[in-house]
Amino acid sequence: MPQSDEIITDVAIIGGGLAGLALADHLHGAGVPFELFEARPRLGGRIAALGTAAGRVDLGPSWAWPGQPRIARLIERLGLSPFAQHAAGEILFEDASGVVHRGMGHASMEGSLRLDGGMISLIEGLAARLPPERLHLSRAVRAVGPDGLRLACGTRCTAAHVALALPPRLAAGLLQERPLPAAARQALAAIPTWMAGHAKVVAVYDRPFWRAAGLSGDAMSRRGPLAEIHDASGPEGRPAALFGFLGVPAAQRRGQGARIEALALEQLARLFGPEARAPLQVALQDWACDPPTATEADQRPPPGHPAYGLPAALAGLDGGRLHLAGTETAPEMGGLMEGALASAERVAGVILGGGDPSA
Repeated sequence: MPQSDEIITDVAIIGGGLAGLALADHLHGAGVPFELFEARPRLGGRIAALGTAAGRVDLGPSWAWPGQPRIARLIERLGLSPFAQHAAGEILFEDASGVVHRGMGHASMEGSLRLDGGMISLIEGLAARLPPERLHLSRAVRAVGPDGLRLACGTRCTAAHVALALPPRLAAGLLQERPLPAAARQALAAIPTWMAGHAKVVAVYDRPFWRAAGLSGDAMSRRGPLAEIHDASGPEGRPAALFGFLGVPAAQRRGQGARIEALALEQLARLFGPEARAPLQVALQDWACDPPTATEADQRPPPGHPAYGLPAALAGLDGGRLHLAGTETAPEMGGLMEGALASAERVAGVILGGGDPSA
């Protein structure tokens, strides 16, 4: 895209994660022109995957649940294959001294659904339905002013509607030049970015050996560095993988990637046996160190699941031309992938007419 380009469209979407792509899909289906701008060189946002010789392993969200109608419809429409999270076998608990206890706790993700090929398959399926020339990767938006979008590459975009399909705290940073009420700016800054302060370690093996030992792959630990561990394997155990959420604060993780990976593998060996010490691949995905995800305010995650939704101060912004479309502003199931789809559905309804901007 030459730097001198100026783009004029009906809807400019900032963010190529699940919410942004789902919104683009709604608009494209209704024949409404759009342009989507994504700062990363890939689509998906917080949905990402580690590629292995045997398949892909989720680095971001891994689960959907029965009773989530939007994601169920999307999976069916895209022809994807869901499977149940592995939960058979004993659960481990590691106490603060490193002693491992078997048969304690419950399979917290039992009943949840995974996707063959990883959740990134949702992103690929949606993107394949959209005109590729309207999906602009590595196109960071620097500001959303009263006269449109200004991109880092020098391109400008003018649109009748602007949809910010990204975390509200990141959206706040793009809106410094846009006239907004003080209450709206305060609301944007106050909404925590879901999972932005968290990190995952993924370890990939040639087989799910823990299953043969009668273990589910689930473990909880008070010693760490991983606080919560799950089986991350694909269907029939291929690719075979374990993953864990780090219990180490973001500030203490910074610059310690190699050491954290080594400590995590030692922990997996304590829990699941010496074979866990030598994976085929290991990856640390630290979302707190990812600028397109986390702000400084997100370095310490909230203690529980925030009560997400669209604050009244953020409804009908700029005469109904400026929209928040990320999962943190979803009318239901905020923070989850179902929430991203719900938010996209809400914003599409407003733009296409007939939707309640405050819903």
